[in-house]
Amino acid sequence: MEQPSGLDDPDYAAFAWGRFRRMLAWMALAAAVAVAFAVWVLEAVYGPLSWVAILAAVGGFGGTIMMAAALMGLAFMSSGTGHDEDVERIGD
Repeated sequence: MEQPSGLDDPDYAAFAWGRFRRMLAWMALAAAVAVAFAVWVLEAVYGPLSWVAILAAVGGFGGTIMMAAALMGLAFMSSGTGHDEDVERIGD
C-alpha cells in the first residue's frame, strides 16, 4: 500500500486546512477594513445611510471579498497539496 499524499495524509491535511483558515482570518480582517472604508465613503458622499444601505454594503463588499478569498484559497490548496497532480495521474 502506498503512502498517502496531500490531503489524504492526516498530518498534512491538518497543516493545509490550518493554513487555509489563517488565510481566511486575515482576509476577514481585510474585508472588515474595506467595508468600514466603503461605508465611510458612502456616508461622506450620500449623507446618513439607512440600516438597509449599510447591510447592503456589508453584504456586497464583504461577501465579495470573502467569496473571492475562499475560492482562491481552495484553488491554491488544491494545487499546493498535490490534488491537481493526482487527478492528472488518475486520468491516464
